[in-house]
Amino acid sequence: MKFLVLIYQDESVWRDATPAEQERYYAEHEAFSAAVPERGCTMLAGEALVGVASATTVRRRGEHVDISEGPFAETAEQLGGFYLLDAPDLDAVTDLCRLLPEYTLEIRPVADMD
Repeated sequence: MKFLVLIYQDESVWRDATPAEQERYYAEHEAFSAAVPERGCTMLAGEALVGVASATTVRRRGEHVDISEGPFAETAEQLGGFYLLDAPDLDAVTDLCRLLPEYTLEIRPVADMD
């Protein structure tokens, strides 16, 4: 089953991090990646996103389309990246997430459209 792990964090945390703190984040992501196959999972994709200031929101209401700069919602934490995993179950994914840095993570099963 596929799971999407959405990574949220206040962008200022990364912007204000020291080089040592950034190295720790990288090391924790590398530990996560290394543990994926050890937990019987496969990483299908994973990317960091450019800052929220680069976001574009599209809202369609009937024939009207409204395109605006910025994220969909103003929040203290922003979507900063994601992992797409093929995993045997939710427990395997939550176990892997313990290896990531101190983020707010949202895990969503991916609907099987086949």
